[in-house]
Amino acid sequence: MNAPLRPELSRREFVKLSAVTGGAAVLAGMSGNKVMAATAGSDRIRVGLVGCGGRGTGAAQNCLDSSSGVEIVAIGDLFERQVEGAQKKLNLKNPQKFWGFDAFKKVIACDIDLVILATPPGFRPMHFEAAIAAGRNVFMEKPVAVDPVGCRSVIATAQLAKKKKLAVVAGTQRRHQPSYMEVMKRIHGGEIGELVGGQCYWNGDGIWFREKTDWLKNLSDFEWQCWNWYHWDWLSGDQIVEQHIHNIDVMNWAFGGPPAKFYGLGGRQNRGSIPGNIWDHFSVEMEYPNGARVTSMCRHTPKSSQRVSERVVGTRGTSDCASSIKGEKEFKWAGPNPNPMVVEHTDLIASIRAGEPLNEGERVALSTLTAIGGRMSAYTGREISWNWLLNASKLDIFPKKIEAGPGHFPAVPVPGLTELV
Repeated sequence: MNAPLRPELSRREFVKLSAVTGGAAVLAGMSGNKVMAATAGSDRIRVGLVGCGGRGTGAAQNCLDSSSGVEIVAIGDLFERQVEGAQKKLNLKNPQKFWGFDAFKKVIACDIDLVILATPPGFRPMHFEAAIAAGRNVFMEKPVAVDPVGCRSVIATAQLAKKKKLAVVAGTQRRHQPSYMEVMKRIHGGEIGELVGGQCYWNGDGIWFREKTDWLKNLSDFEWQCWNWYHWDWLSGDQIVEQHIHNIDVMNWAFGGPPAKFYGLGGRQNRGSIPGNIWDHFSVEMEYPNGARVTSMCRHTPKSSQRVSERVVGTRGTSDCASSIKGEKEFKWAGPNPNPMVVEHTDLIASIRAGEPLNEGERVALSTLTAIGGRMSAYTGREISWNWLLNASKLDIFPKKIEAGPGHFPAVPVPGLTELV
């Protein structure tokens, strides 16, 4: 059983969580020779992959590229064709292979040191709990839940991982990117003064959809929904959670903790007759404890101008958070910027080998919950508080029955009619 969630996290506790990857900067800065020395001999990392889609195989390749001595020995997915495709794409010689709704259990039960969790986000709390219970180090893709109940589960599991001295790293790669890390150090050092506002965006042009044709006709509705996972909030969390979490996480990083309030709006204008219950645009005002307000905006609009970025405003300057500061203390990052999606695995594996495991589980759960808070405010048309969201919301949208069969088709949320739970 998961440990009970402790009372509301203070900002001081959140800052401590945000500092967990401070050692990652040192690890990321190790020379190639030092990394090779650390992985010499029989110091191998045996990896299992759960979720063999594009991001799962991408994360597995990032892991292979990150460090020597890494071997993927087990792969699993709901669909056999995804497993076979991952084996081919990753050029794996003879991995153990599993498919079906219980594939995650079989991968975790293999002789592995680390498991990559990259299924649709709705499954993440359950898979994460199983991995930590089995004593596995974890890399898990963001977001890590789709509702507050799931986030609390992840927080409790992350606390258990800390007690068991297991590493947990999440796919919020900006936290491992040297330019972001240096700029954030300067922001926290007061180089743009007190933060008084900001903006963050993930405005894109659309997302894939897979019609129920050809081989898909043989799937049950539930399986077909899993194949089209992005289009239901119980699987993806909606765009604000699934994609925009990256930018929202940067805002929490800059402000040293989550917002105090959410006030959001949005709707479903461009998806037309495409099945699903997610929206295609959100705009959320997040008010942080010092009174600063941040605009969070995301959308899927075809043939539109795209913007994926962050910006914070201080009393003595501004910053794009990614590479530069403008104001009294100008700064522009000029150093190397290795692929952060590889570096996050380098940092993870180095921490395991050093016996000083990173643990980002609680922090990414709080950033996931921040995105969920924006979604819930927009869906219901209600202003909500962080304290209520973390400690009182009972929203639990992931189905209890996970098997081939009838689908789970919630209605499209309507502000003023959708209940705040």
